[in-house]
Amino acid sequence: MTLSAVKGFKDILPEESKRRQKIEETARNIFASCGVEEIRTPILEKTEVFARGIGEHTDIVEKEMYTFQDRNGQYLTLRPEATAGILRAVLEHKLYNTAPVLKLFTMGPMFRHERPQKGRLRQFHQINVEYIGSSSPIADAEVVFLAYEIVRQFTDEENLLLEMNSLGCPECRPLHRKDLLLFLENNKDDLCEDCQRRSKVNPLRVFDCKNEGCQAVLKLAPVIKHYICPECSNHMGKVLDALEAFGIPFVQNPYLVRGLDYYKRTTFELKGRGLGAQSTVAAGGRYDGLSTLLDGPDIPGVGMAIGVERLLLLMEEQAEPKSVDLFIAALGSEARTEALYWLAYLRRQGLKVEYSLEDKSLKAQMKQADKAGARFCLIVGEREMDEEEAILRDMNTKAQETLDLDDLPEILVEKVKSQKSQGDE
Repeated sequence: MTLSAVKGFKDILPEESKRRQKIEETARNIFASCGVEEIRTPILEKTEVFARGIGEHTDIVEKEMYTFQDRNGQYLTLRPEATAGILRAVLEHKLYNTAPVLKLFTMGPMFRHERPQKGRLRQFHQINVEYIGSSSPIADAEVVFLAYEIVRQFTDEENLLLEMNSLGCPECRPLHRKDLLLFLENNKDDLCEDCQRRSKVNPLRVFDCKNEGCQAVLKLAPVIKHYICPECSNHMGKVLDALEAFGIPFVQNPYLVRGLDYYKRTTFELKGRGLGAQSTVAAGGRYDGLSTLLDGPDIPGVGMAIGVERLLLLMEEQAEPKSVDLFIAALGSEARTEALYWLAYLRRQGLKVEYSLEDKSLKAQMKQADKAGARFCLIVGEREMDEEEAILRDMNTKAQETLDLDDLPEILVEKVKSQKSQGDE
């Protein structure tokens, strides 16, 4: 029996790895332009980091976390999200004393025991951003800007839908909670089992239910926008004004909530039209008060996460074209040994160069060069070595020219880079 990957975990093969690298490179460039610095936290944390930070009565903590006891009897959890772990690191190392506002990002795998489906895996990958130390609505808008700016690099903006909402604060949410609980109690027979359970421990989460019957009932439920205090209303208005200044289109969705307890005020989702049930590509919001749940000082914060697997669904399915600059087809021991020097030199000059690891025939090596998508192929065998020359073949036009072996590496660098610059124009 052939071994296979664990259900919900997948191998990332070379073609997909290239697309992921492109996403990560794009994100890093955008983060650099906004002064966002990288932080890398462990994928394994003490379970209480997530139980206290995310909320004990969330689906993530109750049903989805990978939790186990180590040999010392301590409960550990594979991170299901990044924010709680990043804030734990900020508090542990007192990074909040190093700058008025910390702008941090991280990239990597998260783990949740969910039902695997397209765009949802048990090991999934996120790009996370956290602005820690600012209560300004401009910080909220800038975090949304970062999510939007990264995602729009990989799809037409017409494919994107940005939904915004305010979840209020500890001052105004209790009034909404009281009326919502009464509504849910009066309509409990029309709600699914999950919503009946959530209504008792985390009533705001019922708005996140995808059951069509529940959605129909909840259209009549009291929504937070009718309860938010003047301060929350003013904060949200400034966030939306900033988004307009950034030139980012949005709609307000009063039913939008997030599945983690720590969110306050701003919440948002960036969706890809046509992705179906797994349409949310990026999401986030403000989490003032989270630091106190982790025994830290009261530090405001706002953040977002981009789901890499969801973003890949927005990108074109076709494989990335191969882009080898030069393939060296060497025949015979002398030529193959000399080619190793050329290979090292050219690669150190930044060129993508490939070489047959096996001593194959010229025909076989030419096929390999073609399959690699090489722009040029350098052909050198025993005869060419005797005559101190090599043949450079343009794989697109099939034109060939003879080059002297003297200063061959330098000549190749000049020719290949010249051709690449012409192609970029």
